[in-house]
Parts: sequence; C-alpha cells; structure tokens
Amino acid sequence: MEPIPPTIGRRERKKAATRTALSDAAMRLFLERGYDNVTVREIADAADVSTTTLMKHFVTKEALVFDRDHDLEDALVAAITERSSETTPLGALRNYIKTRLSLLTSAEARQFLDLVLSTPALSDYWRAMWLRHEHTLAAALAAESGGRRDDPAFLAIAHFALEASLLSARSEKPLDMLEAAFDILENGWRIRIAALDATTAF
Repeated sequence: MEPIPPTIGRRERKKAATRTALSDAAMRLFLERGYDNVTVREIADAADVSTTTLMKHFVTKEALVFDRDHDLEDALVAAITERSSETTPLGALRNYIKTRLSLLTSAEARQFLDLVLSTPALSDYWRAMWLRHEHTLAAALAAESGGRRDDPAFLAIAHFALEASLLSARSEKPLDMLEAAFDILENGWRIRIAALDATTAF
C-alpha cells in the first residue's frame, strides 16, 4: 500500500491562492494597459489585498510575471538526470527546451512573449532569471557526463544553452534557431560550417 501524501495545510492553500490571484491580476492589467502603466497598488487592489501583502509574495514587480523560477530550475535538472539511456545530457537539454518552445504557438503564450519582449524591464529580468540557473545546470551536466564540477567547459555549455533558449524564443523560426545553436554546442562550429558547405555544393 502506497503512503498517503501529506495534505496541504489551510495556511499553505491560502498563500498559494493569494499568489495566484496576484499573478493573474497583474497579467490581466499588464496585457490590457502595458507593464509600465500599471502600479503595484493597482495590482494589489485588483486582487483585493494590501500592497504589503503583495510584497511579501513578490519582492519585485517583475516577479509577478515570472512566478515559477524554482520550478524552472528543477525542470532543467530533471530533464538531464531523468533522460533515457540513449540520450546524451546535452541532447536531453535540447529536447526539453524544444518542448518549451513548441508551447509558444498558442495565442496566450504569444501574447505573454510579446509583453516580455516589448518591455525592457521584463526582458532583462527574463534573461537574468534563466542565467542564474547556469551553475546548477553546469553541475548537473558535469555529474551526468562524468566530468569535474570545476571544469569551466560545463559552465560555458550551460550558459550558451540557456542563451540559445532565449535567442530562439525571440526568433521568427524558434525551432530552427534552437537546432542551429545546439548543433554548434554538440558538434562544434567547424562541423556546422562543413555541413553547410556540403549542402551548398549541390
């Protein structure tokens, strides 16, 4: 008989509900009026809480838009550590980011992305949010590849992979951009150029 998972307490449920209400209110107002035209007080009023309560849940205004930072890091690491035996660590990371990019085809996702890319404060926060996971990602890549944690190559790969995701999301052809970036990461620049030369030769 499997153990029964612990139930979430009333206090935790209330916190989660408040966070969701604040995040939903913020996104609705940002999409209606633009990020820079909405104040923290207006978001708090829309969610029927005080500004003090809002700041307890979200330290910055930008954080209201990106509410799953911790979940993102867990997912990045899990993509590598829980991959199939036939998939390389970098290949697993490529597949994970490709799956995330495929979700951008929905109207809601495009609306969200347009808001982020058209707002410098959000765009900068988005990049910083992704890149602060590079050390954890580098450690996972090193561990799963049998390398040393202090090998700078893994930090470089983690950094460039995360940057590739951001670059691809901005591209008109995100999946093509991602494949090009990861081809270079996995095979090197010379192999990529050699493949292009072979294609144009015919």
